[in-house]
Amino acid sequence: MDYKTIELTYERGVATITLNRPDKRNAISFELIDDLLRALKEVEDSEALVLIITGAGKAFCSGMDLENLKSLLDRTREQNLHDSRTMVQLFRSLYEFRKVTIAAVNGPAIAGGTGLALLCDFTLGVPEAKFGYTEVRIGFVPAIVSTFLLRQVGEKQARDLLLTGRIFGAEEAARLGLVSEIVAPENLMTRARELAALLMENSPSSLRATKKLLTDHARADLDAQIEAAIRENAAVRTTADFREGISSFLEKRKPVWSGR
Repeated sequence: MDYKTIELTYERGVATITLNRPDKRNAISFELIDDLLRALKEVEDSEALVLIITGAGKAFCSGMDLENLKSLLDRTREQNLHDSRTMVQLFRSLYEFRKVTIAAVNGPAIAGGTGLALLCDFTLGVPEAKFGYTEVRIGFVPAIVSTFLLRQVGEKQARDLLLTGRIFGAEEAARLGLVSEIVAPENLMTRARELAALLMENSPSSLRATKKLLTDHARADLDAQIEAAIRENAAVRTTADFREGISSFLEKRKPVWSGR
């Protein structure tokens, strides 16, 4: 397939998706989301047994693209709902991917980038990797990612990360169980491929069955929780605080919240 914002390669049973917008710090655009969804489908239909996701340049994924962020101010209710469902489709496609996934986090992974990095089965991160559910800082609600985070770290830790919107490093992410291993930058992709090789020593059918067991166990709760998250995600975009948060972020000034 023809991809404009990512690169997809195959080698010895391993597929690698590289987010390839280094000049934009691999920010999430509508085009990137579409490319990722198509690439995930291609890999799922391929003979690859393991998928590695990484970023080109110094960042893994810096969150939403600024131009796309600006365009959110003019979206209709129907468009907001569509955007929310598309993001859910991306996150669930990754979370429920039938093959084993490894995130090789080569730098900052912020907001939606945190979601992509931490929804993989294994997350390897360099010491300089940064994470953050920063939505509340711009008048947004981390509705969709919160559904997954609660399952990963529990309510108390999730409240801390989601309500403060603070940036946290690789060591803290590892303590919380969100990062599997911290790896020196020069060894990151080598270690990801070593892990992939170790996984491929196992029975492919057993790996598929185990992943299906895990995702089936979570599916009923996720279905109900995510539907509510989609509505909340779309609704917050109509608030005055959302408009102020986006505007102040783009204008690089401190927001003036109205609470509406």
